[in-house]
Amino acid sequence: QVQLVESGGGLVQAGDALRLSCAVSGRTFSLAAMGWFRQAPGKEREFVADIRWGDLSTYYADSVMGRFTISMDNAKNTVYLQMNSLKPEHTAVYYCASRDYWLTDFGSWGQGTQLTVSS
Repeated sequence: QVQLVESGGGLVQAGDALRLSCAVSGRTFSLAAMGWFRQAPGKEREFVADIRWGDLSTYYADSVMGRFTISMDNAKNTVYLQMNSLKPEHTAVYYCASRDYWLTDFGSWGQGTQLTVSS
């Protein structure tokens, strides 16, 4: 069992930067990747970025490429999402998720953290 706790969301203005954090605890030895997803009001949850636990390779949704950066501090078992030049359309609940190495999908989820970007 893996526990994921997000933090760092809030209300910001367009153009601001913000960093989300995801504290990972529990059965971390089985993890292959960590990811960030988001769900905007009235929309389905969508992939934002992920990072491989071993080689720290990263993957991004086209919509956030060059604006968001995912990173991981293995010593702290914490995953970050640095978000720059935020826009109102980035408003969403952001979720941290983990994927075990024997699975193809992310199976454990945090409770989410709300990001609201005002214009």
